[in-house]
Amino acid sequence: MIPLTDVGWHEQSWQWHLSNAVTDINELVRYLELEGRHENLSDFPVLVPRPFLDRIEKSNPRDPLLLQVLPRAEESFAVDGYLPDPLMEGRQTPRRGMIYKYKGRVLVIVSGACGINCRYCFRRHFPYQGFQPDSAAWERLFEYIGNQPDITEVILSGGDPLVLSDRRLARIADRIAGIPHVHTLRIHTRLPVVIPQRVCNELIEWIGRSRLDIVFVIHANHPAELDDAVSDAMAALAGAGIHLLNQSVLLREVNDDPGVLARLSRRLFRIGVMPYYLHLPDKVRGTSHFDVSEDRARRLFADLAAELPGYLVPRLAREVPGEASKVILGFPAV
Repeated sequence: MIPLTDVGWHEQSWQWHLSNAVTDINELVRYLELEGRHENLSDFPVLVPRPFLDRIEKSNPRDPLLLQVLPRAEESFAVDGYLPDPLMEGRQTPRRGMIYKYKGRVLVIVSGACGINCRYCFRRHFPYQGFQPDSAAWERLFEYIGNQPDITEVILSGGDPLVLSDRRLARIADRIAGIPHVHTLRIHTRLPVVIPQRVCNELIEWIGRSRLDIVFVIHANHPAELDDAVSDAMAALAGAGIHLLNQSVLLREVNDDPGVLARLSRRLFRIGVMPYYLHLPDKVRGTSHFDVSEDRARRLFADLAAELPGYLVPRLAREVPGEASKVILGFPAV
């Protein structure tokens, strides 16, 4: 591990940042000059890359970015209704590595790794080791999609798909592009936000030559996450013809404030990203301290909609197992 005081890390590659992220809670606490006793009582490890760490205000235990990554004692509490797999994703897998919930699109778990471990993660208990596709499973996935002409969109998820090398991602994209009825490749990723260096020439190159419509759904919850480096990354992606959307999770003490959400939407728009979804947090074991009630979420959404033009208001939504789509609780006015 390179000392956190080491200079020059801003110029390092995204692979370097993945390898040198903070994984020790004591190191995290020391660097951020936090007082009191901190320990990780859960089996969900600490993982914070330096570009994200650099945006956290030191000596502020209530910093909204810190609250997303610092383990808290509440994670070990047993709370009724909070389950390892509240969305029942394990029951919607026609092929290894694939989740098929909604008509016309399939989601593929390409990696169990992330660039950051968000404490509210809805897949923090997901059995990645037995689910990620190996070479044979990938062939069965491509065959399955090829035999389902109603599937027009493939979603790469994880973990974070952008932890894969660009060579591997390009091979996956090329195979998907070879299926005539698939038109769109959607990539759900937090890496361009937490490690902007991930938007590199190799990424832009393989995306630029694909026949597919490429959509990136990034994940930012607070305007403080969107610094100049993230802005530059978004400009590079937009320049490659990528459609850019953002989804956020409504988190207690992080962004459950209409003013914060309004600043987030305005900042996203300025850097070329359209607000897309504002999710109520899923009831995942270990995350109850982030919960915002549906009634309060609706009130927050009403205040947000009154503040912003409709095109800057994300859809307020939650996932309900068995529903044909996400359940929309609030929709922006035209």
